[in-house]
Amino acid sequence: MEIVLTIAGSDPSGGAGIQQDLKVITAHGCYGATVITALTSQNTRGVQSSMPVPPDVVASQLQSVLSDLHLSAVKIGMIPNKAVAQVIVEALKTVAVPIIYDPVMISTSGYELMTPDAITYIADHLFPLCTLVTPNLPEAKRLHDRITHPQTAFLIKGGHADSMQMTDRLIMPDGTVCEFTTEKIPSRNLHGTGCTLSSAIASNMALGNALPKAISLAKEFITAAIRRSADISIGQGSGPLQV
Repeated sequence: MEIVLTIAGSDPSGGAGIQQDLKVITAHGCYGATVITALTSQNTRGVQSSMPVPPDVVASQLQSVLSDLHLSAVKIGMIPNKAVAQVIVEALKTVAVPIIYDPVMISTSGYELMTPDAITYIADHLFPLCTLVTPNLPEAKRLHDRITHPQTAFLIKGGHADSMQMTDRLIMPDGTVCEFTTEKIPSRNLHGTGCTLSSAIASNMALGNALPKAISLAKEFITAAIRRSADISIGQGSGPLQV
């Protein structure tokens, strides 16, 4: 069985972060391993608080996983600060599998999930290790200079665009651009979409698909999940995707 490691924060409401990653990885027939970077207090209405896991504990978790399990892919989500970013970079320098990074900077409700110095360090040191970085439009604006001169592939997610269609743009390091367009399904249940997509891409790459095909399959997966979840009522705010 292919093993996918997710390095991310937790979501006690189960709709995003580590909890959602594991659901998506399992749905793809892979085995999920986890390294938790932050403990958040959040639900469908937003993020109430966040506590970074000490970097030595993150390093210990990484050592436990990497010294025992044979990974097929890595998905990275929330990295709360530079110190945690440093131990992740150090641990992944010798990991020769696809690495998919979803740069979780600000929650949908506006809660800052990453310190400014972490953003700079990650762009300089983590991006070059990644196979793909998947920012949404607000995150892409912050990372504009890095995307203009890419060290890795970027998938610019178009979910925030005011359009009846959603177009994600894959920008390869050589400047090649590929677009993935799907219908925009009206729904208030969109909690965890970024986690879902990046975990699906990582899982599909773990299963042997090349990057464009892995993205295409992941887009089909998340579109079906959004459609399936549109009329489900879980929580009082933006409900989670049912995968």
